[in-house]
Parts: sequence; structure tokens; C-alpha cells
Amino acid sequence: MNVTVINIRDLFKYVLVLIASILIIVTSTRFFYNKNTQIETQNLTAKKSSLLTCLKLVIPMMDYKQENTIQISNEIDIKKTNILTKILNIELGLIDNIGEKPDANNIIDNNKTNYAENNKVLDEIELAKTDLETQEVTENNIKPNYTDEIDDIQIKNQSSYTITRELIEEPYKFSNTKDFIIFHTHTCESYTQTENFTYTPSGEYRTTDLNYSVARVGDELERQLTEYGYNVIHDKTYHDYPAYSGSYDRSLKTVQYIINDRSSTAEIVIDLHRDAVGSSGEYGPSVMIGDEKVAQLMFVIGTDGGGLYHPNWQNNLRFAVTVQRKANEMYPGLFRPIILRDSRYNHHLANAACIIEVGATGNTMEETLASMKYLAKVMSEVVK
Repeated sequence: MNVTVINIRDLFKYVLVLIASILIIVTSTRFFYNKNTQIETQNLTAKKSSLLTCLKLVIPMMDYKQENTIQISNEIDIKKTNILTKILNIELGLIDNIGEKPDANNIIDNNKTNYAENNKVLDEIELAKTDLETQEVTENNIKPNYTDEIDDIQIKNQSSYTITRELIEEPYKFSNTKDFIIFHTHTCESYTQTENFTYTPSGEYRTTDLNYSVARVGDELERQLTEYGYNVIHDKTYHDYPAYSGSYDRSLKTVQYIINDRSSTAEIVIDLHRDAVGSSGEYGPSVMIGDEKVAQLMFVIGTDGGGLYHPNWQNNLRFAVTVQRKANEMYPGLFRPIILRDSRYNHHLANAACIIEVGATGNTMEETLASMKYLAKVMSEVVK
């Protein structure tokens, strides 16, 4: 009988020594893990699981259960070890929280997808030619609707302001002619599928695959502008997925992050969209430039008419008018009438901020990509 008691005590001491050793190892592990914040939480969790598995193999008489009791093979329940087990589990659990949590704005970098790395090879870049004949396509199109026309500029004024010649007559004056920011408040907007651009929809004319959404159109604009020597930050963070509501609040944080944390001095900030008019493929505004069919473009400019702070809206409008005037000279019909609204659309962040809507649901990716080379050519002539 005495021998049995001694064996149990020895075994208990053995268990205590092992657990104490493990606690020392775990504490050391935490120390070294703190020096490497790049290790993913999933890997840390896996290490925790592996360590517990090893413990079960090394100490077969120990069985970690939810009630935190340890059974000895002779069915003697040593409940004193519950305390040590809890301590061990706490120490192991703390590993999961090692490392600083990334700032919410870092999602911007984490969600970026490089088109060239996404199982596709970009074609050689083709710059736009000039002196080409242009003709608006009436098929799958609607007649331009506008309220104001001053010289060659047509504006559909849905704001509470009156458009005057003085307001748009003076060309926009650039202070930074080298930097662009491109982003997408509605990143998942997509187009009519074709043989070369087939995707899995995540909604009606929407996809989370950045190779086939308006983000891909932004890739092309970035490539074109870069070819002309401009510096471009193109952000492809999902702002409308998984939730569509609140997209502008989320894209506001994205642009603020780029301007503040990444120290961008760009005054040209383009929120690239697809026209949301119509939910079928029947509307695809297009224009023929030479022998190429390209998607039409449209500026949407916000004001402070809705009550939100927006001291830049007149500059935003002058910028859009300046670009559109040059486009009308080079490629008549490339742009539809400018829309002016009371909503702010985050345009208060820069002097030349705007929404540019590229085509609609009835356009194809080929047509929208083609329009970017003409937009970039116009920009290169304006931003000199």
C-alpha cells in the first residue's frame, strides 16, 4: 500500500516537473514571437495545437478535456493538476494574441491585387492615336440628357447651384502635374461577359474577381498614365463587399490613408466607376474612335449642396470641364454630359477629385479597356 502512494507522488512530481518545463518553454516562445510580428495568427494557432498534441504523446496519462481534469490510468483523479492545466492553457492561449494588430487602414494594402500576378499576362501597351474620326454609337445607347450648355460643355445640373459661364470658363490650374490617385468606391462593378472576359458573378453585374471588375479598368488607366511618365497610386480595396451600404464611408478612409499615411501629394483623385443606370445589358454607351468601339465616359461632380463641408467643389468642376473640353476637341463623343449633384462623394479631399464612370452594364471589358488609352491621352494633354 505504501509503495502505491509513493508511485503516485513520484508520478505527480514528474508531471509537475514536466509542466513547469513546458511553462518555461512557452514563456520563452512568447518572448521570441514578440520579436516577429509578421508571423500569422493562423500559424500561431497551429503551433498551439501541435504543442498540445505533443503533450498528449509525451504524457499519455494526461488527457486534456474541456472540464480540465486529468485522469491517471488507475482512475485516481488528481484534481490538483487542474490549476496547472489552466495556467498552461492560458499561457498557450496568449500566443494567439502575440504581435500588434494591424491598423484597419492596412486592409488597403492587404487587399491589393496585382493584375500581372493574377494568372494573366498583360498585352503590350498601345497608346492612343490622334486625328482619328469619331462617331457616337446609337445602338444600346440613350440620347444625352443635360440642363445647361455653355459653348461645347454640356452639364446635367442636379445640384442646388446655378451654372454660370464664369464658374466654368476659367481653365483649371494644376499645382501638381505628376501624381494621380485611382480608387474604386464600388470595386465589384463589372460588365457584360465576353469570351475573353468570363467571370463568376457575385451579384448582378458584379464580381469580386478584380481581373474582371472596374478595378481591371483602373489597371489599364494606371498602365497608360505610367507610360506617359505619371506617378500613379491605384488602390483596389473592396469598399462595396461584403456590404454595399457604407461604400463611400469606407472609400473615404482609403483615400485619407493614401494622402496622410502614404504622404501622397496628388491633387488628381479619380474614383473610377461603372454607370449604374440599368441592371440589364441593354445600356452600353459607346463611341467609335477610328475603327475601335470604346465605352463612353462621364464625369460626376459633387458639391456642398447637401450640407457637407466641401470647399473644393468649384475646382473639381473646373477640372472636369477642362478635361472634357480637351476630350471634345480630340475625341468628340468620348464623354457624355457632366453630372453635377449635391452629394459630396468624398471630393472634398482634393482640388481635382472626381468620379469617372466608364461605360455601363451593356459594355464589354474590351470596350472599357480601350477607352482608358484615350482618357490617358487626353489627360496627358491637359496635365502638362
